[in-house]
Amino acid sequence: MTAPIGPPIGGPVRRFYTEPVTEIFPTLQIASSVPRKEDGSIGRSSGMMAIANLVSRITGFLRQIVLFAVLGATVLNDSYTVSNTLPNIVYEFLIGGVLSSVMIPLLVRAQNEDADGGERYTRRLFTLAGAALLVATALSMLAAPLLTSLYVSPSGNRELATAFAYLLLPQILFYGLGALMGALLNTKGSFGAFAWAPVLNNIVVLGVLGVYLAVPGEISLDPVRMGDAKLLVLGLGTTLGIVAQTVVLLPAMRRSGFRFRPVWGWDPRMSATGGLALWAIAYVLIGAIGLNVTTQVATAADGGSYVVYANSWLLLQVPYGVLGVSLLTALMPRMSRAAAEGRTSAVLDDLSLGSRLSIVFLLPLAALFTAFGPAIGVALFGLRSSGIEGAQQIGLALACSAFGLVPYAITLLQLRVFYALTDSRTPALIQLFTVLVKVPLLLLCPALLPPEEVVLGLVAANGLSFVAGAVVGQVLLRRRLGSVRSAEVASTGWRTLVAAGVAAAVARGAVLLAGPMNAVSPLAGAWIQVVLGCIVWLPLTVVGLRLLQVAELEPVTRRLAGLAGRFKPRRGGDR
Repeated sequence: MTAPIGPPIGGPVRRFYTEPVTEIFPTLQIASSVPRKEDGSIGRSSGMMAIANLVSRITGFLRQIVLFAVLGATVLNDSYTVSNTLPNIVYEFLIGGVLSSVMIPLLVRAQNEDADGGERYTRRLFTLAGAALLVATALSMLAAPLLTSLYVSPSGNRELATAFAYLLLPQILFYGLGALMGALLNTKGSFGAFAWAPVLNNIVVLGVLGVYLAVPGEISLDPVRMGDAKLLVLGLGTTLGIVAQTVVLLPAMRRSGFRFRPVWGWDPRMSATGGLALWAIAYVLIGAIGLNVTTQVATAADGGSYVVYANSWLLLQVPYGVLGVSLLTALMPRMSRAAAEGRTSAVLDDLSLGSRLSIVFLLPLAALFTAFGPAIGVALFGLRSSGIEGAQQIGLALACSAFGLVPYAITLLQLRVFYALTDSRTPALIQLFTVLVKVPLLLLCPALLPPEEVVLGLVAANGLSFVAGAVVGQVLLRRRLGSVRSAEVASTGWRTLVAAGVAAAVARGAVLLAGPMNAVSPLAGAWIQVVLGCIVWLPLTVVGLRLLQVAELEPVTRRLAGLAGRFKPRRGGDR
């Protein structure tokens, strides 16, 4: 998948399961805007949010595995997947950037400064945003054929994608309302409902897929029949998941004391940071160009290429979502406060720390993905024998793109620094540079590769664009802040690369020496390879990091040693 509608976190296009809005647009890190007296509650909430994020990742990943098992690497799945990105794209264009860069900071300000605690401003915000979302949803549905033509090549099935779009575009309204409610709850120190809401969405869609299987017949691909029962179940059921994700926030809104009564009119404060909003929208627009080229090239290649591309990106998102997002959530408030107080050295400390921790935790996983990509793809997506070939292709795409995982995480950290400095212009310029690197590479893929391998070129181009983005981000930060501790980051990087590379190579060699493992089935063989590889890879990686004196590993090893100490047998006289 590509990264680049909201800041390159994968953008809305990767939202096969819905992510909290703070993950899609970095300036929506509400914690950084909450007054300092709230820091304690944020700290206490971070563990709960990490658990909720993990459960959301797991259920979302399960949802995608089941979806692939049901639909396979087919034109049907391509059409559904592309159409399911359209609500996210339109939402980001019309309100996502403005919500994060203008509305939410002013919401916090109104709560702190207004005599009514921001009550009237909040109601006006919901009134205007709700009306804008309703109009945007209606116009998008009218323009559904145009939207799908932008993202599906003429050789793809535009009719089927358009049919899905009519059923999926109503999500725009609920995405926006859910984002507004989640932002308001976060500013009030209520994090639970918004953190867990995506899990409900995933559960609903898993149930929808079960109903889809139970409905007799198949979706008519050409010509498309809008009354087709399976088409309606899949399209409306997916939208129902987003509706449920939004509606489940209402009880928490009532508990927070918010009562919605429309207030019309424009608050002059909403115009105060229009420049920030324009740069945020520019970011979205630039990213959409990269996404457009990606989907056009993928849907014009071998059938199911876009699904392979999307699922390989989803696999890369799992370790980042569990480790990277939690890290950034913890660092963002500190960086924002340090930047606001003019403590540049503290900002640089957190930037260096975040970069080094990203390397230590994500680079070994990238090495594992490179060595065992095909086996991982089959193990996770090869539930049906008819889907083994597509699952292998997903694994190959994972292996070809894993090198971009660490640069991707570092780029996102760099963007957080610029946003902490209240600079939304530079992230847009970094986005522009990244897309300018990526688009020519994407266009070269069909010219240099056979159709069935085009997707491998696309994922590699995506990874290279992250490398370019990380480099230019580091250069711009150096110009802005002076020394950015590149030497200490590079030192951690090469040590980790050596340890991770050797461990993954040895693990791969051990699996090859064990001989063929497909005696029972390709699925069972793939799982044996992955498990055996992890058994060898993990301890070798830890030993290698210790031998090379990678200091960032010490907190983890101390914690593990402490846990092990609790279970030591006590001596007879000990109490």
